[in-house]
Amino acid sequence: MATMRQIRTRIKVAGNIAQITRAMKMVAAARLKRAQDRVIAARPFVERMTDVVADLTRAMPDAQAHPLTEERPVRTTGVVIISADRGLCGSYNSGIIRRTVELLDEGSHRELRLMAIGRKGASFFARRGHKLDDIPQVSAGAAAYHEASALADCLRERFESGVLDEVLVVYTRFASVISQHPVVERVLPIQPPVASEADTASTRCIFEPDAATLVGSLLPRYLTTRVYYALLESAASEHGARMTAMSAATDNASKMISALTLSLNRARQAAITKEISEIVSGAEALKS
Repeated sequence: MATMRQIRTRIKVAGNIAQITRAMKMVAAARLKRAQDRVIAARPFVERMTDVVADLTRAMPDAQAHPLTEERPVRTTGVVIISADRGLCGSYNSGIIRRTVELLDEGSHRELRLMAIGRKGASFFARRGHKLDDIPQVSAGAAAYHEASALADCLRERFESGVLDEVLVVYTRFASVISQHPVVERVLPIQPPVASEADTASTRCIFEPDAATLVGSLLPRYLTTRVYYALLESAASEHGARMTAMSAATDNASKMISALTLSLNRARQAAITKEISEIVSGAEALKS
């Protein structure tokens, strides 16, 4: 049975843990707010860019298809893994890693070339003997647009040169603070968004210059936009998962303090009772 000194030490340690996790929760909440604002700010641009690309590809003849939309037999697949640089964020990293492992098992008939963003995913697959391709440096959890642009240019160059036949991005889609879902999204070759029947009946845009020229300019930007949006979703998911994990850790530490305090009070009461019994026994011995 633990002594009162040991219990006091455990209470002190649990209190320190609660303070640390509470502070980390506050930091994660502030970062989550900024990440959510970036996602909300980027969403209208992404949606409008998708609409414009749908209009362009519908207006462009099939004979003038862009190289980024070229479908060819898939022999080599590039897989971009977006994880975090740090842990203490619940199942965020493990969910991405698990989904990537499933993808590796499914793609045994083709060559998969891994590209990792974030130290957690990179170290996991490197320790298991997977060779990771070099890519431009991207800050996991706080990626800037120019970093996403450099990454998209690298992927586009490898696809157009035939090094890669398709590119998949494994990232976490942000649903809410307590809900994030690992997904696999195919970014190359670009599959033109499907237009609705209303859009097909009436063209909403007049293109100047012609659609083929605009497609050649906009599709690379559309690729960059999709990569950047995946990075934003991942950042929001990471901070949301960390805030939830630190909140749970703070609650667990508080419950541990309550349980240890109860044990300390019982041990103190037992010690007082023992001392009283010894005093009474001694007094009775003197009388006799």
